[in-house]
Amino acid sequence: MSPSLITPAQVPFKPATTTTTATTDQPATPTSTHSSGSRTFGRPQIHNTSMIESKFLSHPEELGVVAVGFSGGQCKPGVDAAPSALIASGLLTQLRDELGYTLHGDETVHLYRDLVPAHDPPHRGMKNPRAVSAVTRRIADQVHAHAAAGRLVLTLGGDHSIAIGTVAGTTRAVRERLGREMALIWVDAHADINTPETSGSGNVHGMPVAFLTGLAKEEREDVFGWLGKESLVSLRKVVYIGLRDVDAGEKRILRENGVKAFSMFDIDRHGIGRVMEMALAHIGSDTPIHLSFDVDALDPMWAPSTGTPVRGGLTLREGDYICECVHETGSLVAIDLVEVNPTLAPANDTGAHETVRAGCSLVRCALGESLL
Repeated sequence: MSPSLITPAQVPFKPATTTTTATTDQPATPTSTHSSGSRTFGRPQIHNTSMIESKFLSHPEELGVVAVGFSGGQCKPGVDAAPSALIASGLLTQLRDELGYTLHGDETVHLYRDLVPAHDPPHRGMKNPRAVSAVTRRIADQVHAHAAAGRLVLTLGGDHSIAIGTVAGTTRAVRERLGREMALIWVDAHADINTPETSGSGNVHGMPVAFLTGLAKEEREDVFGWLGKESLVSLRKVVYIGLRDVDAGEKRILRENGVKAFSMFDIDRHGIGRVMEMALAHIGSDTPIHLSFDVDALDPMWAPSTGTPVRGGLTLREGDYICECVHETGSLVAIDLVEVNPTLAPANDTGAHETVRAGCSLVRCALGESLL
């Protein structure tokens, strides 16, 4: 497939539903995904507006976009509609026309139905283990194609289980292209570091960090056995921000492994500015960063339409500040935005709209939007 330019009116993003024909049930295979990964579907009329020099991207003005309409890592329907809602709100147009990014990728929201087996019984207590494994493996290939090309990668989820794929893809590309380890900043109300044995729910969206750091291991190829050493992140390079609902087993894991974690207590005590200074100092200035942002890190006042809201969270301004600080490092190589669920707001309620707006704001700040 030769690269082609698609105008904004032609980009066929529409809200994903179980009956929509605007999304694809059969996304490209890994081989053709790599081909479509170089496809340009949004060329800016302005130069990239960021004043920050990227340390690790050979093409910092290019943005690889992966839209993931997947909800199998948890039990509430509707989070698969988030990418379409975010895009319909104008996010990609803003990134192209206001921030000056050239957009690359497949211009469809992938539902990955071709990868979901008809029979997927629990394994080690995990729900939908084969589906989540197959989908995240496909996502890893899609993200890797962009990251290996030296461009920034934006993934719009989808539940947080998709980070198994996004982080694995960028970690592998960073090792291959730069010979470096990658840092992971996980902004979330929850630690998502349960192993299958410590999880009380069996929902894989509560386990991605365990699999990505090797705390959870699996030999079966069809249940995350495809995660090799080249895809793993060191626990020394993981930083949490915004925690406030952490399971007992997760607390033990964090303490025993000395994981750098900033809860809402730390943010209340030190302020978000000092917390970001400490977080980035821990990572160091010579390490590429993957930012994975769960919208439930924000207080439900700002992001009510999400599957597991927890009161006492970040303000939208604090969330934006986190993203601005990460952008300022020049070390950002990938960002995920996950767990927006536009179907959870009651009829005639503005919660879904406000949550989508908040998500768009976070992404824009991570990609260089500034107040002045």
